[in-house]
Amino acid sequence: MNTHGGSGSAPSTDVKTLPVNRVHHVRAGELDGYAAVSGGTVGSKKLWMGLVENPPLSATDNHHHGDSEAGIYVVSGHPVYIYHDGTQEVRITAGPGDFLFVPPFVPHREENPDPNEPVVAVIARTTQEPIKVSLPELYQLQETETR
Repeated sequence: MNTHGGSGSAPSTDVKTLPVNRVHHVRAGELDGYAAVSGGTVGSKKLWMGLVENPPLSATDNHHHGDSEAGIYVVSGHPVYIYHDGTQEVRITAGPGDFLFVPPFVPHREENPDPNEPVVAVIARTTQEPIKVSLPELYQLQETETR
C-alpha cells in the first residue's frame, strides 16, 4: 500500500513518518486488504474506510461494530441489510448509489441474494480500524436478572 502526497514526492509506507498536514492519496489497487483509509495506511486517528466485496449468494454472520458508527455506499450489486427493530426482522434492499447508516452496537447482517453479481460497497467507520463483533442472534441480547 502506498500513500501519495500532492507534492510529487516519493510514496511513503511508514505510518510513523507520514506527514499529518497534507492530503494522502490511496490509489485504486493499493488497498491494504480491505482498508483504504486507516491508522495503518494513512495515519488516520478516528476514521476507517475500505472496500468490501460480498460474493454472489453470500451472507455475513450476525454482528455489530461496537461503538463505531458505520456508513455504507453501495457501488454495485443489490445487497440486503437485515436487523431486528425490537419487534420484528427488518430487511432493507439497497442498490447502486444508495447510502446506509448503521448506528453503534446495532446487530445486523448483510446478504447478497444474487446468484451472479457480487456486491461492492465502500464502508466508513468512526474508528481507526474495523471492529466486528459476531453474535449468535440478530437482536440485542439482554442479560437476564438472576435472583
